[in-house]
Amino acid sequence: MAPLLQLVDVERSFKVGRALVRAVDGVSLSIREGEVLCLVGESGCGKTTTGKIAAGLLHPSSGQVLFQGQDIWRMNRQEFRRFRKAVQIIHQDPYASLNPTQTVASILSAPILRHSGVHSRHQARQRAAELLATVDLTPPEDFLDKYPHQLSGGQRQRVSVARALTVHPTFIMADEAVSMLDVSIRVSLLKMLARLRDEMGMTYLFITHDLAVAKYFAWEGRIAVMYLGRVVEVGPTPELINHPLHPYTRALLSALPEADPKATRSKERVQLRSLDVPSLLNIPPGCSFHPRCPLFQEGLCDVQVPVLKAVDSSVEVACHVVTG
Repeated sequence: MAPLLQLVDVERSFKVGRALVRAVDGVSLSIREGEVLCLVGESGCGKTTTGKIAAGLLHPSSGQVLFQGQDIWRMNRQEFRRFRKAVQIIHQDPYASLNPTQTVASILSAPILRHSGVHSRHQARQRAAELLATVDLTPPEDFLDKYPHQLSGGQRQRVSVARALTVHPTFIMADEAVSMLDVSIRVSLLKMLARLRDEMGMTYLFITHDLAVAKYFAWEGRIAVMYLGRVVEVGPTPELINHPLHPYTRALLSALPEADPKATRSKERVQLRSLDVPSLLNIPPGCSFHPRCPLFQEGLCDVQVPVLKAVDSSVEVACHVVTG
């Protein structure tokens, strides 16, 4: 199956004073229709920048973003408008992403009236009610005339999901969409997003710093692990969770708590050479993970930049030692 969206050797740099910071460095990813791809990594590794590039919010410094095989930055205005309707975003902060001066009905009606072929406010309100029911805010009449500050964090985020659905998207980029919610609410929201995938064939790029969330949401999909602007491992979730190859992936997994407290206490931790994350202003030469890596080989890891290599038909790793 041809990918719905592809990033091909994408780079993005920013100027910080006189320095040039490479936030995204040669990232290549492909996402098939109906698939969930979770992008995982520590804060500041370039996950959100990659997501914004995929959604067409940021122009890459180099590389290509292909949607249905077409470079989005070579589309004409009409084609780009169709792309932006097909690709929607769920932001991290439900407190900031909704207009506090508008009711839920107004927030949802604006894109419905503009993009969905609905011409009356009554019809837009009906459609808004249907969307609220779709995201499990029932009965919708209890929410339509409320303002964001009258809703809980979980309810606000569901309104954000409903707003994304107003233009009938095929692809959703969710940027830390559950990180600001309580754990119990996270699970219900993730179940709702999974239901939308099953019922609507939705495709997700799900960005998170939490491997436990990625494991739960993308168990039937794939996980890509990022470190300092580069993808270091990508593969099917069960394979990556049960048989991690890259030392950084192993370190992340070893830090995850288990359901059984005894198992957590007895769990073997990956001992890193350093706990300090290098600055993007001063990325180490060679493999950027080598100052912390327990598998470090002098003269190799600190000299050559590893590239993603396939170790089997489904898993790719960027590590000199692992790929031999």
